[in-house]
Amino acid sequence: MPFEFVINGRPTRVDVPANMPLLWVIRDVLNLRGTKYGCGMALCGACTVHIDGEATRSCITPVSEAAGKKVTTIEGLSADLSHPVQKAWIELDVPQCGYCQSGQIMSAAALLAKKPRPTDAEVDDAMSGIICRCGTYQRIREAIHRAAQMHAAPARQKASPVKKANKPGETAAMTPDELAANGATGVLSRPEGAAGRARTPVAPQTTAAVGAATGGAE
Repeated sequence: MPFEFVINGRPTRVDVPANMPLLWVIRDVLNLRGTKYGCGMALCGACTVHIDGEATRSCITPVSEAAGKKVTTIEGLSADLSHPVQKAWIELDVPQCGYCQSGQIMSAAALLAKKPRPTDAEVDDAMSGIICRCGTYQRIREAIHRAAQMHAAPARQKASPVKKANKPGETAAMTPDELAANGATGVLSRPEGAAGRARTPVAPQTTAAVGAATGGAE
């Protein structure tokens, strides 16, 4: 039976059984593998997507319920990792194994869309149904608050003054946007002939952080 909906901004038509879980339409029919299967009973949250902006467990949602609606998966959150939640996840190096993190990110994005400056209690309530077997809950909470800061003051971040190093051995500070672009653990290389002005290199961001922000491995 044909069903039409918009996924990640693109009109889509699929011919599948009406009771086929949206998760399997997304993964097996549309080949978008960032949304994960965890439990099949809406208990872990790894399969979370947005349907008309609402965080939804796709493993128990029949495709018929998505007909005529807008579906967003982790791949559609942003094309270039520019969404504040993705930037915060990378900056704070949130994931460990990363498997649950697409669900964590999608749930966090839905929360911030409704409550741009959530309290700890609101974060805990919104994220309570998303299980992280690695126990990264504290970093998840910190990243949500960091994303809220990014979303609330993008202009101020862009206008932040950059301290220039003008003495040998002095380290220049990175702006928040530079931190987000390179990750809190990103690498800024030392330019040739600029020994007094180079920023101190730090370890590169982990594959898990970037992978989770984009949907990660299958």
